Amino acid sequence: MVDDTTHRATFEAGLAKRKRVLGDEYVERSLGRTSEFARPIQELVTEYCWGGIWTRDGLPDKTRSLINLAMLSALNRGHELGAHVRGALRNGATVEEIQEVLLQVAIYVGVPASLESFRIAEAKIEEMKAAGEL
Repeated sequence: MVDDTTHRATFEAGLAKRKRVLGDEYVERSLGRTSEFARPIQELVTEYCWGGIWTRDGLPDKTRSLINLAMLSALNRGHELGAHVRGALRNGATVEEIQEVLLQVAIYVGVPASLESFRIAEAKIEEMKAAGEL
């Protein structure tokens, strides 16, 4: 059985990774808006997704980010896609690499999913440019 110390360590590692990928301000704002009802899912995501998977050595963060863009596009999860466009750019992906992933989505998932993902990605890229983040 896993003890609370192990859970806490994985959560803390996940929180650090999440902040590094998405940005301190974004994560703090996201967690700060979390209701008591939604807090358990945020904790689960931080511990297992970010602490258990994103901290693994098997893939570089940039690759994980590009994979996420394709999966989130396929699942039509626009809000999460926008967050992960930010993360991909922070992880060293280029705008051109993001375009290539979204073009791949058009062929294997469908043009409507790709068009929506291009709209979301472009808006996030422009937002980051306007904020001086790119």
